[in-house]
Amino acid sequence: MKKTFASLTFTLLAFVAISAVRAEAPPEGFRAIFDGKTLEGWHARPHFNPTKLADMPAAEREAKLAEWMADAKQHWTIENGELVNDGHGAYLTTNDDFRDYEFLLEYKTVARADSGIYLKATPQVQIWDYTDEAKFKLGANLGSGGLWNNSAGAAGKDPAKLADKPFGEWNSFKIRQIGARTSVWLNGEKVVDNAIMENYWDRKSPLAVTGPIQLQTHGGEIRWRNLFIREFTPDEANELLSEQGDDSFTSLFNGKNLDGWHGAVANYEVVDGAIRCKQGHGGMLLTKDEYSNFVARVEFRLPPAGNNGLAIRAPLEGNPAYDAMTELQVLDSEHPKYAKLDPRQYHGGAYGMVAAKRGYLREVGQWNFQEVTVNGTRIKVELNGSVILDADIAEVKEFMADSPHPGKDRKSGFFGFAGHSDPVEFRNVEIREL
Repeated sequence: MKKTFASLTFTLLAFVAISAVRAEAPPEGFRAIFDGKTLEGWHARPHFNPTKLADMPAAEREAKLAEWMADAKQHWTIENGELVNDGHGAYLTTNDDFRDYEFLLEYKTVARADSGIYLKATPQVQIWDYTDEAKFKLGANLGSGGLWNNSAGAAGKDPAKLADKPFGEWNSFKIRQIGARTSVWLNGEKVVDNAIMENYWDRKSPLAVTGPIQLQTHGGEIRWRNLFIREFTPDEANELLSEQGDDSFTSLFNGKNLDGWHGAVANYEVVDGAIRCKQGHGGMLLTKDEYSNFVARVEFRLPPAGNNGLAIRAPLEGNPAYDAMTELQVLDSEHPKYAKLDPRQYHGGAYGMVAAKRGYLREVGQWNFQEVTVNGTRIKVELNGSVILDADIAEVKEFMADSPHPGKDRKSGFFGFAGHSDPVEFRNVEIREL
């Protein structure tokens, strides 16, 4: 977990009123991010692009943060173990950044106020006055909990049901976020189910890999208490991602041997329940069945500088990068060895044709979860809960080094691994035909 703005860790003892604390103990596996007495671990930040903040010269950034802190002091207090905001001022923001986590909190607000919770410094899980008719056109009547800044019609923008409690009562949120995949429970009711949270700051890019949690202020008093967080390990996050969606996936690998596979079988081995390309060997390891439109799921683990690929609609012979519909790169993209590659050669890209967004791999040596959807000429790659490629191969007109890709128009073929002499590992390989 990356620490940010450590120098701004502070307390509000000089200007907050503190009385008896009524904070609950964190549930098992969680930790408190508000101690009920001080703002240790928090700083102040309004609605502000985190990329622009990070790009500021250090002195300018520190001055801006100090300015926001001075503003926050006018509008935030602590009473009875509760964070209280008068509806104005900069937002309270965690010093810590979070990647994959579950977040619990309670809030209570007043009539005609609205607020929200920024995740990874991005707006927001919405909090409404669901009775305010002036805001019905904005969706207030639908209730709180939706990812309000998602595009119109996008999954998760509106909550699945109205679950708010009447004014004067405490509401409870449970928010789970893995990559951009976000689920929200309000007062025990699931109101957002595994929706992709969009990047408000850059609609063409996935949500940031990590970022802080912010408590929004927006025009009326709001109180917060019992703020607890649990961060997921990579394996826990991958397991939760694999449980999403329907159960109609078919396993392609039994975890014991390479039954059901053909091609360069002798160049792969099964080690600790995973398929591993033998060091110094390669060639395509392919399913025995061919597939046209499908969703495939696989976990993979890269060694330093590891290189392999997913063969999509591949023939039995040839180079999957050119003779298959495509080879989707599986690569330790940030290794210095690959510093000067064409953008279309990095992890998740359709080799030589379309580049994927970078920065969403886990650290080398950790397992990654990837889901690939192939439907007609369109390919979508979701890595660790974030969509890093969504492209129509039929629209590609420019190719790396002007090399032809004769296989890109294939309608069906085998699925498998490209093999490039490195001991890249694969496990939990599943497929669902569309």
